Amino acid sequence: MDVFNVTDQDGNKVTDEGVLEYIQKSLGPEACFASSMRSVGVKQSTDHTAIELTGSDRPGLLSEVSAVLTNLKCNVVSAEVWTHNTRAASVMHVTDEETGLAVTDPQRLARIKELLCNVLKGSNKTRGARTVVSHAVTHTERRLHQMMFADRDYERVDDGLLDDNQRPNVNVVNWQDKDYSVVTIRSKDRPKLLFDTVCTLTDMQYVVFHASIDAEGPEAYQEYYIRHIDGSPVKSDAERQRVIQCLEAAIERRVSEGLKLELCTTDRVGLLSDVTRIFRENSLTVTRAEVATKAGKAVNTFYVRDASGYPVDSKTIEAIREVIGQTILKVKGSPEDPKPGSEESPTRFLFGGLFKSRSFVNFKLIRSYS
Repeated sequence: MDVFNVTDQDGNKVTDEGVLEYIQKSLGPEACFASSMRSVGVKQSTDHTAIELTGSDRPGLLSEVSAVLTNLKCNVVSAEVWTHNTRAASVMHVTDEETGLAVTDPQRLARIKELLCNVLKGSNKTRGARTVVSHAVTHTERRLHQMMFADRDYERVDDGLLDDNQRPNVNVVNWQDKDYSVVTIRSKDRPKLLFDTVCTLTDMQYVVFHASIDAEGPEAYQEYYIRHIDGSPVKSDAERQRVIQCLEAAIERRVSEGLKLELCTTDRVGLLSDVTRIFRENSLTVTRAEVATKAGKAVNTFYVRDASGYPVDSKTIEAIREVIGQTILKVKGSPEDPKPGSEESPTRFLFGGLFKSRSFVNFKLIRSYS
């Protein structure tokens, strides 16, 4: 039996009937589930071409990638960019500038792949770069976790980048009597924390048999009872250290370092290239980005910081806003600003067997009116 106590993104009780109905249909007995969470690219899309990029992070990388796509007559309709531990990964959905549909010409696709791979390689000869072009439909954030995990971003280049207060506290011990390994995680609470953790456990081929999550106040506590898919607990200290490193990386990837900027304007070909070029020319580097197009409008979020490592100068931001437009580009806080805490009630939930069972006998949505 799996019980989840959830709130909306603002920390309030979910009351929207459409959302409640969607949850019930998605998790109910008639829902259709993929045979494996590890399967990706099982559907084809004619609406856009999916481009997956991994490589070494550096200032101006997103600007260079966007410029190449613009020169190749490709319009970026959506994209998500993550950076962590000197590595960068992105899933971008592009369309042909003329047709507004997916790019299908094999020679053109090969050209896109070749040029983007050259950009990603840059002058770094020690770490590889990878570009995949397809028409597959994937869950973007799920795929980004897989890409960064495959790129071994959990292997730390500099342990001094995060102090002990910022780094998640992850511990793994074996429960010998039950042949389980118990994973405990203490970290700052945030949206999608559970998603990020379970994605990584799944990618590492562990099965969750029981778990308890307690999010009370600013800190979250997660406890997982796991076994490898072969039925064994964690077998060695080296494996234990790898589990710890990978879970730390999974939690840190989505932590946004930098100043948050939101852009909302009419979408056009080359918009992303122009905006990121302005960032680069003003010595700002993008640490994370979410790009979306809705009803002809570009709704983009960028997390930026100074390329030299200094705090972002407010004069630089104002100069950028003057160029792009004061009402188009808005500042949503700074890394130094404390985030307002929500006064939501403690959230506790238990689940067991969700990640080992592929079918559900019954699902009941219970609304609390307390």
